[in-house]
Amino acid sequence: MSPPAGGARETDAWDRSFRPWDLYFGVVWAVTLIFTIAAPNSAPVRATAFTLFLLLAPWYVWFGRAELMRGPDSRGALVYIYVAIGLFVPPAVLVGEMRSAAFALVPQCFMLLSMSRAMWAVGVLNAVPVIGWALWWRPDGEAIFFNALFSVVSLAFSAVLGSWIIRIIEQSAERAELIAELEASREEVSRLSAERGALAERERMSREIHDTLAQGFTSLLMLVQAVDSELERDLPGARRHLDLMADTARRNLAEARALVAGGAPADLNGNSLPDALRRLAARHGPGPAEVSVEVTGQARALAPALEVVALRTCQEALSNTARHAGAGARAAISLAYSDAALCVRIRDTGRGFDVSAPSGGYGLSGLRARAAEVGGSAEVRSAPGDGTLVAVHLPLPPPSSPSLTGSPA
Repeated sequence: MSPPAGGARETDAWDRSFRPWDLYFGVVWAVTLIFTIAAPNSAPVRATAFTLFLLLAPWYVWFGRAELMRGPDSRGALVYIYVAIGLFVPPAVLVGEMRSAAFALVPQCFMLLSMSRAMWAVGVLNAVPVIGWALWWRPDGEAIFFNALFSVVSLAFSAVLGSWIIRIIEQSAERAELIAELEASREEVSRLSAERGALAERERMSREIHDTLAQGFTSLLMLVQAVDSELERDLPGARRHLDLMADTARRNLAEARALVAGGAPADLNGNSLPDALRRLAARHGPGPAEVSVEVTGQARALAPALEVVALRTCQEALSNTARHAGAGARAAISLAYSDAALCVRIRDTGRGFDVSAPSGGYGLSGLRARAAEVGGSAEVRSAPGDGTLVAVHLPLPPPSSPSLTGSPA
């Protein structure tokens, strides 16, 4: 039986149970020698049979054992069995007691050969020594009858034992193959899981960077353009925008540190979700682009993942409002708590867009993916000239204790 790959080879029951076969062969070989010494034949005959039979042990140790470990139906297996039969038959013809060694050789035939070949070899081991013994020594009919009967019984027993051995070997090989396939499947599942985890992490980081750092850098570029246009005609306005640039850079730095540390977004660090949204709205106003925040229902602390989705939704929606809604567009954030859900709505009065038109942007698809990750849903409604509504519905566990009560900003 050829060794299976990987860890299955180490756990193969056939390998673990092979040493008893060595012990079995050694015991049968030694007992046969003792029978030979005690046989009634003459000393020269016993010595000849004894010497020939001694060669069977080194032949097994030097060649046969390796073939038994290697597996059935190899060329070496046939060589071993043929030579072993050649070393067994002459002593068994000379001394009848030598035939007991067949009990060690018969199992090896079934271990190394196919069923048909093994039965032929077993037939030779059982029949030829009896026939040769009868022709060489010319015993009486009664002795021939009993020896022939013993040979037939031994052959029948060998067939039963051989079938059992072959079945055990086949089951061991099948088990080893299944274990090898299982280990290969586990490795493949582990590899695919690692790849999927890496892909999910890349997607998560892409959304985080898009919703925080990328938007912050976009704001910085817009402020740089504003400062550039105000340096010569509106120095106080330029200084005000420079202060906003510094504040935006500080927030971007805080968000970058939070991303690296895997912590909560900077706006949620130590703040409730309504407070974080008010801080976010304040950064988009005051002025023509003032953003209002309305909180209804009983506000309470939620799972961090839910609050992050709500905050990132508002960040993405307000960023799109600033970039695409047009001058003078106003926005309003509505945060509605209920026992079963949190609804976040961001509406602006901008120019709107056609939601059915293809878009190469990442923001809206990332917004929907965020909501889906926590079991929620996201919807975008808009039409040219009719503003835009972004609504996210997030399922909530039942409230456990009273918390903050929101009020309109």
